[in-house]
Amino acid sequence: MRMRRKKHLEDRLAACGDMIIYMDRDDRDYRIKDSEHMIDPVKIFGNDKPIILEIGCGKGQFIRELAKREPQFNYLAVEKASNVVVDAAEQTIAEGIDNIRFLRGGAEYLDCYIPEGLAQRIYLNFSCPFPKKSYAKHRLTHRDFLNIYEKLLVKGGEIHQKTDNMQLFEFSIAEFSQSGWGLKNVSLDLHNSDFEGNIVTEYERRFSEQGMPIYRLEAYKL
Repeated sequence: MRMRRKKHLEDRLAACGDMIIYMDRDDRDYRIKDSEHMIDPVKIFGNDKPIILEIGCGKGQFIRELAKREPQFNYLAVEKASNVVVDAAEQTIAEGIDNIRFLRGGAEYLDCYIPEGLAQRIYLNFSCPFPKKSYAKHRLTHRDFLNIYEKLLVKGGEIHQKTDNMQLFEFSIAEFSQSGWGLKNVSLDLHNSDFEGNIVTEYERRFSEQGMPIYRLEAYKL
């Protein structure tokens, strides 16, 4: 079902100013990756702190909490839906958090905007599972996306994934393994494990309270 467009959306997006960077512009030929359109983190943040990336940030609850816990990093949060990213940006501004910027657009554009070897870590939290087999290429852990993430990560960088969908988790493990990634800290029931420091989002809490296990892994390139 298509999300209903919010009232005054364009005005609200404009009011967020430089907090939102638009990746899916119509004037780009995405087959050509040129330095002119690459993000300059020092320019947009005003410092050279290392970068953390979240893909599919939703309304930004996770990334805001992470930015507060680890202020030694800057954060780029990717979200495809304007209706959603505007909420995330407005709340970030309201909370006075200055080390987050939002990228509006799809993950398939990331290597057209983010320089290679920039991200220390990538988070994939509760990505859409796209349950139909014919939509497998849209899953954010499909090997085509993993190839993009590998370019964006520093050497030794990691991908951290959480999901409530067992089928997506199994698919992810297979894709990581077959694409030459190692796995560690794999949990089949995160909330009943000894993992410390988990940031529980509203979505995550709701499904956990319903008795659904939360799956988590960390992946690194071998």
